[in-house]
Amino acid sequence: MKRYDGYFTFWWDAANGKIWMLVDKFDQEFLYVNSLPAGLGSNDIGLDRGQIGASRIVYFSRIGKKLLLVEPNYNYRASSSDPREQRAVRESFAQSAIGGFTIDEDEGDKVLVDATSFFVRDSHGIADRIRSMRQGSYVFNESRSAIYLPNTRNFPLNSEFEATITFTGGSDAGRFVSTVTPSNEAITLRVHHSFVQLPDNHYKPRRYDIRSGYFGISYFDYSTPFSEPIEQLFIARHRLEKKDPAATVSDPVKPIVYYLDNGTPEPIRSALLDGARWWNQAFEAAGYRNAFIVKILPDTADAMDARYNMINWVHRSTRGWSYGASITDPRTGEIIKGQVTLGSLRVRQDYLIFTGLLSPYETGKPAPETMQQAALQRLRQLAAHEVGHTLGLQHNYASSYNDRASVMDYPHPNISLDSKGNIDFSQVYTNVIGEWDKRAILYGYQDFKAGVNENEALNAILDENTKNGLLFIADADARAASGMHPYAHLWDNGKDVTEELKNVLQVRSKALDQFSEQAIRERTPLSRLEDVLVPVYNYHRYQLEAVCKLIGGMNYSYSVRGGQQQVPQVLPNAVQQKALQTALDCLSPETLTLPERIIAMIPPRPPLYYNVGELFAKRTGMSFDPVAAAEALANFELEFLFNAERANRLEQFKAQAGTLGWDNVLDAIIEKTWKAPLQKGLKGEIQLQTQQMVLSWMLGLSQNDNANYIVKSICFDRLQSLKQYAITQAQTHPALKAHYSYAVERINKPKDIAVPQHKEIAPGAPIGCDLDF
Repeated sequence: MKRYDGYFTFWWDAANGKIWMLVDKFDQEFLYVNSLPAGLGSNDIGLDRGQIGASRIVYFSRIGKKLLLVEPNYNYRASSSDPREQRAVRESFAQSAIGGFTIDEDEGDKVLVDATSFFVRDSHGIADRIRSMRQGSYVFNESRSAIYLPNTRNFPLNSEFEATITFTGGSDAGRFVSTVTPSNEAITLRVHHSFVQLPDNHYKPRRYDIRSGYFGISYFDYSTPFSEPIEQLFIARHRLEKKDPAATVSDPVKPIVYYLDNGTPEPIRSALLDGARWWNQAFEAAGYRNAFIVKILPDTADAMDARYNMINWVHRSTRGWSYGASITDPRTGEIIKGQVTLGSLRVRQDYLIFTGLLSPYETGKPAPETMQQAALQRLRQLAAHEVGHTLGLQHNYASSYNDRASVMDYPHPNISLDSKGNIDFSQVYTNVIGEWDKRAILYGYQDFKAGVNENEALNAILDENTKNGLLFIADADARAASGMHPYAHLWDNGKDVTEELKNVLQVRSKALDQFSEQAIRERTPLSRLEDVLVPVYNYHRYQLEAVCKLIGGMNYSYSVRGGQQQVPQVLPNAVQQKALQTALDCLSPETLTLPERIIAMIPPRPPLYYNVGELFAKRTGMSFDPVAAAEALANFELEFLFNAERANRLEQFKAQAGTLGWDNVLDAIIEKTWKAPLQKGLKGEIQLQTQQMVLSWMLGLSQNDNANYIVKSICFDRLQSLKQYAITQAQTHPALKAHYSYAVERINKPKDIAVPQHKEIAPGAPIGCDLDF
């Protein structure tokens, strides 16, 4: 057998395909991490190359001929030095034995075990994940699984094991699986296991503050005095110390080094290196020299090795999310390994958006560099963003309000029209780390001089952020359909989101005016024009979402006692009115209706292109359906306007502050849709469709259990008024009698008449942007 010396010495038994492991560390804690070095390739299922599982502290416990791998419960602790107090907490909460082995040989304080079955198993929960996504009832197949020796290695401080594992079944395989596997009957992936020595106890945890913008750890410390908080919170960060703590600027004792996947091609490789290295600007601002370094991973290194912070370039069958994850010491919050996963197809989506805006493929001329340079600049920002997560930072969705002060926001392309009316890419993305990012690194990584009260110094940093107007607003406040913060939005631009929506609509209008066959390359099927048209037609969707959230909006911050943050304040009526009117303009037939000349360009999809790409929903079979495209876009907006929590809040704010109420908003919606001058042709058909959609949402809200009685009563009253209006209109416009009679019958019998489910808007996220964890 071949011997591998290192943290846990082991032997490879080639004749039997087994790993024999020597265990000589009993009741000594170490870190166990499993990961996925070879993934499934489906963004929707989310089993990606480089994905990291949970970070667990474990130890080996010997009991007779058995050896257990035990995970203690670090969620509940006693930090005192009294072993009896520690035992009382330890025995009050369950532990987990995550592995069991039979001791084959023992020699004093050393035992030999066959560890093969522990490594060759579904440790990553792959079968459960596939099943939960309704993609098939696959089960682990031991006979088609084995140790993967090329990535099974040993080092002084960590032992690395890898296995090829196969899942069989597939009779009920879903589309996400069948599109990425050569055979539905078997899915073969690889899982990796790392046993890592824990860091020494010289790391000093740093207290978590909601204003800091960091992820963190929390646990209950039962040794705290009962007059003090039992829950303890600390930020997640890498260990970084100055060689000279007294110096204003110093080299680090040990720099933070990241490695870029050596399988990344040019020019993407250079762009990712550039963007990741932006963080050195923040560390320099915090008093460090040469503290953050990014290199190409050597060919001799293993990306799964826990010693390497990695930026992985991952391929999938569809574009998808990127991630910034980390292996963190659960005891302290110290980040041991940063692991970035970047999806390779997302840059192509950015390029597609820019192509649609410019229609650049003139016959006989090369495509302009504008699009490629913009896409590469977005990659730089993306690399900085995901690395930021692995440094400990959360999203900051208030960045756009602060003149793009953080790479931790989701940046929509910042594009406008120049003085000649042409689309201007000169400010499309930033090229530096943001001011908020520098302040965040200062909070998390500054090395304070001797004699400085750390808690007071940290609080002073956060107070100065508030004084300078640097905001931090995280995910929950920005993502919800009922969101209300005026500055926290995904993929928006500008201090005034309503004015920016007008700018975005101008860019969209210009792009549609010049949209032509030049939006695709020569000899490309003309049906592919639809692929390019989708992001152009929906170009304003995220800025529109931001504007809708001003209606019934409130300004607030993560306030702490003694701080100087924004107190909760209902948005002024003028701001809400302006947002409402601008949003309702997006429901007009003029905005929703595509030009006839564009519709005429797009034939049905040919063979090998059926259902390929991200396309508009259709109700017309294979032919292009501009009415369904309008339906999906209108439904996207109505979902925000008719959100029950927003409607409830509007009525509450009206009573408190005299601002817009739900009655005012609903009247404005009805006036803009049902009572607007009637259009003809395709605009007229889309107008009637939008009217029926508004009615559907009114009926839905009137019966929504989450809507309060005031909102329901308003909906009931307006439905009765609308019924009388429709009766009158049916007499005035006999050609539209069917439309109005159908509306009357729906109001009379809302539960008896089935309404077609509205079409969903074509995929937008990630629009070259991300959902990160």
